[in-house]
Amino acid sequence: MSKLFIIEPQEAAQVDVIAKGVELARQLALAPEVFAYCYEYIPDNPVLFGDAPQQIVKHKRQELTAQLAAHELADVPVNVVWHKHMCEHVAEHSAANGFSMVVKGIYASNNLCPSDWHLLRSSKVPVMLLTEQPLQRGNTVLMALDLDTLKPEKLALNQKVSQYAAQLAEISGATLHLAFIVRAPRLLRDLAVINSHELVKEAYQRHQEALNDIGLPPEQVHFICGDPAQCIYQLSCSLKSQYVVLGANQRQGIAGFVLGNTAEQILQNIRSDVLVIPKGAVDAC
Repeated sequence: MSKLFIIEPQEAAQVDVIAKGVELARQLALAPEVFAYCYEYIPDNPVLFGDAPQQIVKHKRQELTAQLAAHELADVPVNVVWHKHMCEHVAEHSAANGFSMVVKGIYASNNLCPSDWHLLRSSKVPVMLLTEQPLQRGNTVLMALDLDTLKPEKLALNQKVSQYAAQLAEISGATLHLAFIVRAPRLLRDLAVINSHELVKEAYQRHQEALNDIGLPPEQVHFICGDPAQCIYQLSCSLKSQYVVLGANQRQGIAGFVLGNTAEQILQNIRSDVLVIPKGAVDAC
């Protein structure tokens, strides 16, 4: 059975990441495991501090085990890891040990911490970000697709986004919606140099075959002309989306410091739970 990797939340978290992660794992028929991370600077004095890391790990394990037992989750495996760089371990361990998804809480979507960005840029399995300030939940899942792309890797990423979004909609009993943003410079739109309505109409016609293959009713398909991040944020708010699913074209080398401009801008403001699918991710579980 594939597994779901749940990162223990920080103490300040308001969202119950572990309970929600376990529920999601059971809905997806995945085996949940909880991972907690410890690291402290230990002076180089074996006599005084030789077993300090082991004692810290032992204390954290006892604490977390008791917490899970109190919530009737004693059957969920607990892993306590002594590691200075949490995200490096999460990315490497999840990819190498049969995990299909990572679940992590975020504490303010407009101020993701460096570890959140690092995880999203390095993970090879999909990452679910649970927000602590969700919308008044509607019954929709919104997937963002790049229908204009001709690149094989982005076409494959579109396919994975569709698979995961359809699965989330099925397990949550939600209605699946598709968002495609017709890009047009804001200045040209503001000056009425271009006709946004005609651009959207032309895009519908251009992608009709793809829409037929996807098979969603017209009322669940949204072509919008504008800035992708702003449009997807506004649409998710309008639909009160429970989940937003999007792909991340993780770049390599110097450009690898960014997840992808569109994905990063969307995550700055989103108030739904977000599933980020990295390029090259495993197939939907």
